Amino acid sequence: MARGGRREGAGRPAGTRSAATKDQIANISTLAKMHAEEALAALVHVARFGESEAARVSAANAVLDRAYGKPQQAVELTNPDGSLAPRPLDASLLSTEALRELAGVLNGKTAATDGG
Repeated sequence: MARGGRREGAGRPAGTRSAATKDQIANISTLAKMHAEEALAALVHVARFGESEAARVSAANAVLDRAYGKPQQAVELTNPDGSLAPRPLDASLLSTEALRELAGVLNGKTAATDGG
């Protein structure tokens, strides 16, 4: 019997909600916030007195992330030649379905407006 990979009928059907409802997520968030001060104190303690350097650095990073947010990740916006101009679209790489969809967008039609 094959294992792994995509199987017909496996998984949650498309369009169904996950088991965790918004109310459950909000309740979990509220409970976690009740312990935030204690958790932060534990992180600070590990950052100051942790047994290993790795533990201290990890805890210090966690404290900084919570204080200032995670550092933003740089995104490269230039073309390979260094220019900022958008690269032309190579339509030969698109499927027929993608080309039809693109033509619909360019003609002002979308799946919502043309019924499919």
